[in-house]
Amino acid sequence: MLGQMQHQPLLISSLLTHAARHHGGTEIVSKTEEGAIHRTTWAEVEHRARKLARVLAGLGVGPSDRVGTLAWNGYRHLEIYYGAPGMGAICHTINPRLHPDDIAYIVNHAGDRVLFVDPSFTGLIGTIAPAIRDHVRAVVMLTAPEHMPALTLPPGMRLLCYDELVAAADGDFAWPKLEEETASSLCYTSGTTGRPKGVLYSHRSTVLHGYAINMTDVLGLRAIDRVLPVVPMFHVNAWGIPYAAAMAGAALVLPGRHLDGASLHGLMNAERVTIATGVPTVWMGLLAHLRATGGRLDTVKVIMTGGSACPPLLLEAFGAEFGVSVEHGWGMTEMSPVGTYNKPKPAHAGLDPAGRLRLGLKQGRILCGLDMKIVDGDGRELPWDGKAFGDLKVRGPWVTEAYFGDAPGSALDAEGWFATGDVATIDPEGFMEITDRSKDVIKSGGEWISSIALENIAVSHPDVAEAAVVAATHAKWDERPVLIVVPRPGRAIDPAAVLAMYQGKVANWWVPDAVVVLDELPHTATGKIQKTVLRDRFRGHLGAG
Repeated sequence: MLGQMQHQPLLISSLLTHAARHHGGTEIVSKTEEGAIHRTTWAEVEHRARKLARVLAGLGVGPSDRVGTLAWNGYRHLEIYYGAPGMGAICHTINPRLHPDDIAYIVNHAGDRVLFVDPSFTGLIGTIAPAIRDHVRAVVMLTAPEHMPALTLPPGMRLLCYDELVAAADGDFAWPKLEEETASSLCYTSGTTGRPKGVLYSHRSTVLHGYAINMTDVLGLRAIDRVLPVVPMFHVNAWGIPYAAAMAGAALVLPGRHLDGASLHGLMNAERVTIATGVPTVWMGLLAHLRATGGRLDTVKVIMTGGSACPPLLLEAFGAEFGVSVEHGWGMTEMSPVGTYNKPKPAHAGLDPAGRLRLGLKQGRILCGLDMKIVDGDGRELPWDGKAFGDLKVRGPWVTEAYFGDAPGSALDAEGWFATGDVATIDPEGFMEITDRSKDVIKSGGEWISSIALENIAVSHPDVAEAAVVAATHAKWDERPVLIVVPRPGRAIDPAAVLAMYQGKVANWWVPDAVVVLDELPHTATGKIQKTVLRDRFRGHLGAG
């Protein structure tokens, strides 16, 4: 026997309709490329998204066609987020920080028919246009007519102005009632271990993910919140914030291209931001700016950090100096992306400051709707005792089953689990902690050493701005850790003083064998430290490679 509830598909367009109907006057604030502040509302975003659906149809875009974007966080990009999937097409956000060859590969692999592009990427489009001419039929600049750049495109590829197209379109488009499993958006991994891979989300997975991150023990957005997604909209759908904000009717503050500490500080205070989301490198930059200028955060209550391990300094400094709670999350492109979030349970009520810090550094508890486990090298499940660590696997309705273009289920094991590539522990309260990426863990004398744990200790030294630990070949132990550090501005690093930080914090055999000081570390297009480059460079540093 089936239940007798109405069947209403879970659609992205319904989120925007809700926001426009019940929170229509709530602001969407954007820092434009020209430097001005643009203000609109949820009601106007929906009206223009409907007009955009007409524009897309006029450009020959139909159901399941891919609509590419090369754009920063702004109101026009938000309109594409809803207009493209709302009419049955697929919004394909592209990371402009990737190498042009990878971007061209991604556009061609996805089969994008139209590209929507911020003017700051005009040179990039000019570079890759000859390589994507077989698929892309139009490049639409996300700007007003007076700011249109000069750009020559190959024959058959039109250059168009977004504002002109939207202004000329009718707004009478009715959102179709699609099947909820219809594909909605497409993101590609950063390609650090080969060509980028596409992850294709559905309307259903996107809406369920939005509900999950809006739970109180996750972000818990409210209609009175003003949310600043520093995480780019080209990076895993800005962690789902554009959808979750519409659900709650929260205001969005979209920062555009300038993500330095000074720019973010000014925007946060001027626009009364209450919640912000981004990677640790962004928050380290903000912290440095606040300390250097004596600045304060007037309204910010919560910073969500993810994308890489959170340095202890962030949790301690923002809480003690600015009264801001830094909360750790974890996920992957393949998970839509949020999988865990760190909020305490009743058992943690009596923790002392050191205990709270130790808890806060963990990636957190699995979101309702997902499941996770850790397994050993033979696939046997390991206990949740906070000590055993093994390969982390996940499953759930917003976890991919295959990469774009691959056979259904090809990314899963025989029991339907997705291997994350992370090594983790899970404690008895269900708090997961990433100890390493599978490819980054250091295997010394048959035992594992966590590079993340060593990096977190290193960046707690007052002279260290960034740190990375990689494995170097060792004649006796196979691999030993080498610590690579970048000094803070105006500071000099004493290697012996940095190594002394490890005493009493880790086993003696975990302590790095060498310290290397560099002016800077290589980073990926998403701001993560490029361990592959460092491993190749320092594999023979100890003289055994």
